[in-house]
Amino acid sequence: MRITLGALLIGTLVLSSCGGWRESRVNPGNWFGQSREARAEPIVDESLNPLIPQENKERANLLGRRDEPEDRSLPIAKIMDLRIERTPVGAIVTVVGEAARNGAYDASLVPAETQDAGRLEYTFRVTYPKSATYSGTAATRTIRAAVSLSNQDLAGVRVIRVVGAENARESRR
Repeated sequence: MRITLGALLIGTLVLSSCGGWRESRVNPGNWFGQSREARAEPIVDESLNPLIPQENKERANLLGRRDEPEDRSLPIAKIMDLRIERTPVGAIVTVVGEAARNGAYDASLVPAETQDAGRLEYTFRVTYPKSATYSGTAATRTIRAAVSLSNQDLAGVRVIRVVGAENARESRR
């Protein structure tokens, strides 16, 4: 009885001490920690005047071809969550955002230019319908997007940052 009780106590102590591995910097699952909200500069397109109507781009040009469709995507209103999940060949960056109104579609993480080689920056962009839609609840405006990164893409990267219209989130190694 004493040996069984002693083995049970020692086993309990050993297993309870393993909880520190989860928060350890050696654990590869923790290489990118929890994301934190970061400041983002407002994105304003000064070339557009909302009071002047834009000319119709749907017309054909002189040769009868239609021009390339314009990019109507905008940065999502708010970045809610940023998660980086390790995979055997790299990582998957998953972002959850909240759109300004219902009906947002074609969500994508667009790479942004940075001067720092140790930083990957993306802009979370969505396209809204041309017609007006209701604002709706936060649950109906929630949008998810993800991008897969290879080990070569992650080489030397210390920070992954995703920018929206109102805020940004980043995760550090």
